[in-house]
Amino acid sequence: MKFDTAGLGRRDDLATELAATDEPDLIPARVLAQHRGLWLVSPPGEEPKLAPARGRLRGASPVTGDWVGVDEGGAIARVLERRGALVRRVADSATESQVLAANVELAMIVEPLPDPSPQRIERLAALAAAGGVPALLLLTKADLDPEAHLTAARLARQLGLAEGMALSAPAGEGLHSLSQVLKPESTGALLGPSGAGKSTLVNALLGTERQATQPVRASDGSGRHTTVTRELIPLPSGALLIDMPGLRKVALWTDGEEAFAEIEELASQCRFADCQHESEPGCAVREQVDPERLRAWRKLQREEVWVRDRQAASRDRERSGRGASRRIKEDREAKGGGEQR
Repeated sequence: MKFDTAGLGRRDDLATELAATDEPDLIPARVLAQHRGLWLVSPPGEEPKLAPARGRLRGASPVTGDWVGVDEGGAIARVLERRGALVRRVADSATESQVLAANVELAMIVEPLPDPSPQRIERLAALAAAGGVPALLLLTKADLDPEAHLTAARLARQLGLAEGMALSAPAGEGLHSLSQVLKPESTGALLGPSGAGKSTLVNALLGTERQATQPVRASDGSGRHTTVTRELIPLPSGALLIDMPGLRKVALWTDGEEAFAEIEELASQCRFADCQHESEPGCAVREQVDPERLRAWRKLQREEVWVRDRQAASRDRERSGRGASRRIKEDREAKGGGEQR
């Protein structure tokens, strides 16, 4: 069977995926949003509807962007393989992660002018790279910087991103260029802090005031948080866009070194194979990489070591606990056997 997924995104092998499960009669659907234990899902050719997740759900809990299998009772029974997931580590935890969105083909990192944060852009680019998702930079509020387009191009080049654009959504500036990047049936996701203008950008692309927005603060010109849930929104162009609440803290769950590809490439030219790019002679990285970017790379390395160490400690505690439980059970059984004799 071939499912027509027009308007829901690209997924050509749904029938094969569902046939491979032990419930081949499941109906595919795309998760559009989550609402307090219910998920808004859209099966091909049908109106969106709210669905619960089955008690014994196969796979992870559904998130916005997931492709799922829905049973005849209308409940989500299976989460299909995720391709391009944006995952962050839960703050102050090395063993818990949060999937922000699934099946994303392009991450759009949104930062407001006139003072975009290179450090935050770098973090979000690393988060996208860790999920195998290409990223581009969108600098909003271009009217606040007379050299907005040069700033976008410079920052993108500095941070290793393929492209940087400057936009002014209320004025319609830059929207045509962005629409050329958002291909029909592709799924993009907006990543950025609260008040960066993500919802205003979505409204401009839709041509309607769908997403709630608030005026900027008069004191500092900053925007204010409005989006409260992650939502998959079809655009008139045929592309799909995931809008989500602002990210205050970005902790990486998996290795995001792909965002620092130029450092890894230059490292092969260092005199010493184990060069740490600090004070070693013949270091090719230190000579060619911006010091701020190198500091960000080192911070990522330290964070990754911290996460791996604590994950290993957690696994050791779990194994130790299982071993102790097994020994207690064996002792009880031995005592019980002795009483019978």
